[in-house]
Amino acid sequence: MTQEMGFKATLPGSLDDVRDHVTGALAAEGFGVLTRIDVAATLQAKLGKAMEPYEILGACNPTLAHAALEVDRNVGLLLPCNVVLRGVDGAVEVSIVDPVVMFSALPESAKARLEGVAADARGRLGRVAAALRG
Repeated sequence: MTQEMGFKATLPGSLDDVRDHVTGALAAEGFGVLTRIDVAATLQAKLGKAMEPYEILGACNPTLAHAALEVDRNVGLLLPCNVVLRGVDGAVEVSIVDPVVMFSALPESAKARLEGVAADARGRLGRVAAALRG
């Protein structure tokens, strides 16, 4: 676990295989992937800059997102939960944001009202990381 920003796991295999595994682990905790950004391909196409395989998945649990948005519509600025897949030494490093850390950017009044939602999301995403570590 990366204490600063979230959870981490490293898995053997190709980015495509690991993405499928991550997507399945997210689904088991009620998350779907809303967005997929191929950062490496974008930087190559737009800037001519090469980098290791690097993707950002935007994961969303609709129930938790709805609960958070009912408390404060501005929380949409922090959604969805990002999951980063990065090719490292023949494996794929998976980093998953910690929603409690992410929500710490909110004003104190909103943080207090969203504490339960953030804790629920943290628990679910922590279980995703644990399942990936196997």
